[in-house]
Amino acid sequence: MSTSATVGTALARAFAGHFGRDPDGVWQAPGRVNLIGEHTDYNDGLVLPFAIDRATTVAVAARADRTVRMASGFPGAEPAGFDLDAFAPEQAAGWSAYPAGVAWELERAGVAVPGFDLFVTSEVPVGAGLSSSAALECAVALALSDLTGAGLGRADLADIGRRAENNVVGAPTGIMDQSASMLGTRDCAVYLDCRDLTSRPVPLGLEDSGLRCLVIDTKVSHAHASGGYADRRASCVRGAQGMGVAALRDLEAADLPRARRALDDVTFRRVRHIVTENERVARTAELLGTHGPLAIGELLDASHRSMRDDFEISCPELNLAVDTARASGAIGARMTGGGFGGSAIALVPADDVDRARSAVLAAFAARGLRAPDIFTVLPAKGARRL
Repeated sequence: MSTSATVGTALARAFAGHFGRDPDGVWQAPGRVNLIGEHTDYNDGLVLPFAIDRATTVAVAARADRTVRMASGFPGAEPAGFDLDAFAPEQAAGWSAYPAGVAWELERAGVAVPGFDLFVTSEVPVGAGLSSSAALECAVALALSDLTGAGLGRADLADIGRRAENNVVGAPTGIMDQSASMLGTRDCAVYLDCRDLTSRPVPLGLEDSGLRCLVIDTKVSHAHASGGYADRRASCVRGAQGMGVAALRDLEAADLPRARRALDDVTFRRVRHIVTENERVARTAELLGTHGPLAIGELLDASHRSMRDDFEISCPELNLAVDTARASGAIGARMTGGGFGGSAIALVPADDVDRARSAVLAAFAARGLRAPDIFTVLPAKGARRL
């Protein structure tokens, strides 16, 4: 892993090589791991993510006109550009839709965005459920806020990123990913109430407890702008309507017997996941404060079972990763992210990390599956200017 200073220097050099001038600055925003609280964010619920020590970095320079030029260090990523005065969301496509959406939403929020040149690189795996999109959105949002002197707060910038993803990219995600990327602090998770957007840091203490957070990227890619994610969100809306509440956040476990009678089986199981997941998030935050991370393993396991059986967003590769990690020393494991692929996480005693990694690789090989990418992450600080 490169240091931020090294990445910033290299990116400024790449920017100058591509655009023929120096950037005005370099900004960085991290990906995130969601410790617990899946699909609760767009139901006004509770989440507990943390920013990770893998980030997206952007070099940006303002222009005197209204032209935007964008380039990327990603292999095969084509340069893109547009005129701010002529841009419409339906024109956005590919990776450039994310920074374009941020610029568009900042303008809709009243920020006078100039034309700009942008060069981006990233250490956040794409399609792995670690919020590479939110990292890009937040890095660009912070850069444009700084360059324009808009002075927007971090919660506001997180919302700009969410709106870009919803309204321009077309992915019906909630606010969790951007909030984790903007609000993250070292060795802490972000306990976020997605109804009133209040948040507080929750110390994790993984290293002090001898634990590591192991990420198992199954390499099964997903896309939030289509398919199952949107279907699950629609199911939650139907469930809330069927129960006569504004959002599933308004339901508690005591309401589940009535939900079973009022809803069809599939919708009921979607509702049950959200209701019980909110309770698991609150309990996890409580246990972290009183007993530390060694006490939360069963809650992670229960969360995965709920996503596998009730919300049905797991896949065979994620289940294999979780089951194998659990059998190889992990105190708890679950899929993380929107589902249908991506990554699993496992809290593993430091002495068992190599054993767990080897066991997962062997299990995938035995089934003829593509080898997953397995690495540890640390809770890191949120978006910043380098």
